[in-house]
Formats: sequence, C-alpha cells, structure tokens
Amino acid sequence: MARNPGRLVRLFTTASSPKVAAGMPRDPDRLYRRLSRLEKTGGSVAKTLNEYIMEGKAIRKEELTRCIKSLRKYNKFSSALQIMEWMEKRKINFAYSDYAIRLDLIAKAKGVAEAENYFTGLPSDAKNELTYGALLNSYCKELMTDKALAHFKKMDELKYLSRSLPFNNLMTLYLRLGQPEKVEAVVSEMKQRNVGLCSFSYNLWLQSYGSLNDIEGVERVLDEMKKGHKDTFDWTTYSNLATIYVKVGLVEKAESALKLLEEKMGHPDRLAYHFLISLYAGISNRDAVNRVWNMLKSRFEIVTNMSYLVMLHALGKLKDVEGFTSCFKEWESSCSAYDSRVANVAIRIYLEHDMYEEAEKVFQDAVKRTNQPLAKAREMFMVFFLKLHKVHLAIEHMRAIFAESAEAEWQPEDKTVNAFFNYFEEAKDVDGAEKFCKILKHVQSLDATAYTLLLKTYIAAKELAPEMRQRLEEDGIEVHPELESLLEKVCG
Repeated sequence: MARNPGRLVRLFTTASSPKVAAGMPRDPDRLYRRLSRLEKTGGSVAKTLNEYIMEGKAIRKEELTRCIKSLRKYNKFSSALQIMEWMEKRKINFAYSDYAIRLDLIAKAKGVAEAENYFTGLPSDAKNELTYGALLNSYCKELMTDKALAHFKKMDELKYLSRSLPFNNLMTLYLRLGQPEKVEAVVSEMKQRNVGLCSFSYNLWLQSYGSLNDIEGVERVLDEMKKGHKDTFDWTTYSNLATIYVKVGLVEKAESALKLLEEKMGHPDRLAYHFLISLYAGISNRDAVNRVWNMLKSRFEIVTNMSYLVMLHALGKLKDVEGFTSCFKEWESSCSAYDSRVANVAIRIYLEHDMYEEAEKVFQDAVKRTNQPLAKAREMFMVFFLKLHKVHLAIEHMRAIFAESAEAEWQPEDKTVNAFFNYFEEAKDVDGAEKFCKILKHVQSLDATAYTLLLKTYIAAKELAPEMRQRLEEDGIEVHPELESLLEKVCG
C-alpha cells in the first residue's frame, strides 16, 4: 500500500494527538530514550524519527526541543545536531534561538570552522545577538583568543553587548588560559557599561581571585554581593568559596561555606551533592562525606554511575579502603550499565595501596562486562609493574592494548612514559629505552620530553650517541636548554 504523505504531515503538528486528547497516557521520554541510545548502537537519528512517525505517533516541536536539550546536557552533540538537520529538511520553523543552538552544536560536533561557515550562510535576520553570542562562545571554548576578541569587538559595534553572557565568555576564556588577572578588567568594563553581573559573573570573578590566592579580593566580591546583589547567591557560589578556602588551607571557612551550600541547594540537585562530597573529602571530613552520601541515596530513586564515581574518588582521597571496597561492591551489584570509569577508579586505588589481587579481580570483571578497550586500566598496571621492576609484565599490557584497539588510537599518558624511562634509567638499559622510543614514534608520541628522558638513560649508562642531534632534527624536535645540556654530554 502506498504511503500517504499528507498523513505524515498531519502527524507532525503542534496539536495534541487524538489519543492524548482522549486522556490516554503518553510517555514524554519514550522518544528521548530511543535517541539517547543511538551513539552507542550506531543507529540513525533520521531513521529513528521517521520510524516513530510511521508507528502513528505525533512528534511536536517542543518534544524535539526537549530531546535536543537533554542530549546537549549529556554531551551527545552529534545526535542533537542530527535532530535539527532533520527538522530543517522537513521545514520546521526555526526560532532565532534555534539557529544559535544549531551553531553551537555544529561547533561541538564538527568544529569551529564548520560553525563559521554556517554562520556566514545564515539569513541576515538570523545574524543577531543570539547567533553572534553562540559563535563567541565557540571561540572562547576553543581558546581562540584573537578571533574571540575580534568577534567581541564586532558585537560591540552592533550593540550586542547589553547582557552579561558575552562578558562571561571572555572571563571564562581568561581563566582557562591561566590569566585570571584579566578578569578584573572585564568586570570593570561591565560596570562602566551598566551591564548587570549575574550569578555566573560573580562566580567567575570569585574564581579569578581564588586562582590568584587573593583572599582579600574574594572577600571584597562577597561583600559586594551581600550589599546589593543577594539574589546572585546560589549553591555554586558557596561551592566556589569552599573550593578556594580548601586550596589555601582555610578549613573553618571552607566548612562554613559548605554548611551554607547545604542550606542553599533547596530542591534536590544531584550536582550539588557531588560537590559537597568532593569538598568535604578535600578537608578530610569523613563523617560529612558519609552523611551527604546517605542523603543523596535517600533523596534520589536512582543512584547514577557518576554519583558512585564521585563517592569512590572521595573515599580514595580519604584513604578509606574499607569504605571504598564496600561502596564499590554496592555499585558493582546494582549498576544497570557497567561503567569502565568506575572500575578504573577501583583499580587505581587498589594499586596505590599495593592491593594487586583486588585490582586484578576488578580488571578481569571489567574485561568480561565491557566491550571497550581498557587502555587506561592497562596503563595503571604498567606503572605498577615498572615500579616493581617487572618490565615484562608491563610490556604484556602494552601488547594487549595494541591487540584490542587500533595502534594509532593509543596515546600513552605522561605518567606511563615517565615510568618506563625511570625504569630504563635505573636499569641503565639503553636498548630498552630505544625500543620504547620506536613505539612512541609509531603512536606519534615521541616528543622533546621523551628525548630528554632517553638522553638521561644514555648518561646513566655512560654511553654516547653522536647521531642524536641529527635524529632530533629529523623528528622536528625543538631543542630547549635542558635538552641542549644533555646533548652536549651524549654527543661527545
């Protein structure tokens, strides 16, 4: 039977379907659940949406908007973008905010260059404060300072700087660049333009002083907030305060901020509990960590993998191995989806306490329960075995990484590279160090740091390498002062 295209058009409406209007139950999350699984299953967003319609279900624009919002929240940018592309093909009207959201998704899923192309091709009325702001946000997230500042200037010319968001983007950029001293000037400019600081603005300002260890500056911002901007206080403000106080060792002030955080969080907010657990662990308050954990479990029907991850990190920081083991077993027996990140935390904590058998058991269980390569866990075992001078066991794990995934995909962590070279230097094993360098070159990780460590191995073994300067030149390695000093000793 031929399909009726008119029927499909009628199904995609903003009106209620007859079944819903008649009072029959509707599952608002059914469509989202299907879409959220696609990045794992490799299914098609367009096919899923088309099948949903062919099943006789109406899809409202607000339902798609809700799906996009949820997918963005969980960093499933590609799926969210594909929904918007599907909407455009079916000529679903875009609001100005939709253009900005799509630009943001393109930048995250395909890169800033693609986002720029999309922005250039927008109709003139869609090139507004929202889309300009989305592109600025993309520049700042990718630390593209020159483009961000030029774009900010263009927004100023177009009178698009009436709100706090563009200024917040610049402050975030400077904090991520390690330039917190530049935040003060942005705040001053906001005040000169009579642009009100929102809660996020104040939190960024607080973080800038915290990064500079300027507690007096932190207190000045707090005083300003208390005097005329009490509405800008939220639980994140107290979380930032506690983080700053923990960093500089002001434990009593940190505890005071954490108590205010508990009072301020109001309705259940899982993220607030996560911060509380981590920060109480930061001041070694085990009782508070356990109290907040029990509160979280009592207030949320489902305890997520992320919540367990936060709690296990906290117990590891507290060196509470018994509590850690109990919590991990609880997660292991109740999790609906096995998360290798949780297993990795357990392996790390057990190895830090020389509990190899426990770490190995977790690893073997993870091998059985996940289809993902376990390179991170294997690297932790490498470091552990190298400290015990069992290099053959470390090499076995490296071989397994190559067997489990494409070789070019593995980029060893600095800790792993250092552990191998420390072993080679102590063993005065130049041959082993050179073989390891070949592996690093193969996975495109042979850099100036690796050559520095290689040369130290040569020096420890009292061996010369006259051709080393030529090798560095061929590999495009820039010779810094420490490397030059080592070369002089090794090249003869």
